[in-house]
Amino acid sequence: MERDLELQLRRIAVEVRKDVLRMISIADSGHLGSSFSCVDILVYLYFHLMKVNPAEPDWMERDRFVLSKGHACPSLYAVLARKGYFEREELWNYRKLGSLLQGHPLYINTLGIDAPSGSLGMGAGISCGMAMALKNLSLDSKVFCLMGDGELQEGSCWEAFMIASHWKLDNLFFVIDRNGQQMEGHTEAIKALEPLKRKLESFGLVCFETDGHDFSLIDEAFAQASLVKGPPKAIIAHTKWGRGITLAENGGIPVKASLSRNEVTMLLDELNRESMALSEEGR
Repeated sequence: MERDLELQLRRIAVEVRKDVLRMISIADSGHLGSSFSCVDILVYLYFHLMKVNPAEPDWMERDRFVLSKGHACPSLYAVLARKGYFEREELWNYRKLGSLLQGHPLYINTLGIDAPSGSLGMGAGISCGMAMALKNLSLDSKVFCLMGDGELQEGSCWEAFMIASHWKLDNLFFVIDRNGQQMEGHTEAIKALEPLKRKLESFGLVCFETDGHDFSLIDEAFAQASLVKGPPKAIIAHTKWGRGITLAENGGIPVKASLSRNEVTMLLDELNRESMALSEEGR
């Protein structure tokens, strides 16, 4: 990946994190750490890899995106707003009654949302259906399903992996946000997922691992996966819960937190310092 492109994506990611922090602060509700861990993945997909057109959100030949870990929707909303699907001011209505931007994505009335989310584990199956339909329509479009690692405790995920493998859905990419954290604690303490790569491969998926915060390495993983024809792909993106905010990364913010005004100011200051550092780096 060219340096200028990588720097551009890093700048977008910082601005997205600022908006996510503001959204959760205004709503006084939301999953900050889980939202922050997947920001870089979303920015890479929407601002580099995926074939989408905000001016024509229902374009049949677009790539599809399914946010299976729906509680991280603040990051998706912030990315969609920055991409031009709706006005940025709509972000401040997050979780308000009647708002377009609810606590889980609504695809009926929110531009840019391809599928709803609810109970964890649903997104993988929905993605399989989308991928099968695209193949039946002979459309050269791809489906990207972003899943949480805690979500893999659900058996329905593994049923979907079997379906994807059986039907050779090579237009389907399962992207796993491997931050090691779920609502009740660490994934490995609750129900160990490792060796995750071997488990996914045993279900017929071609699996790649990458640093979920390094755009160049993310790009390499997707480039390698795209060369594979036949089986579906899984990309394990190793991430940090709360990436971008030191307090969150070090476990100083609970899984679902209500932030004080002083905490929000402190966290925004850290993100603003990162913005300034990126500006200096680009000179």
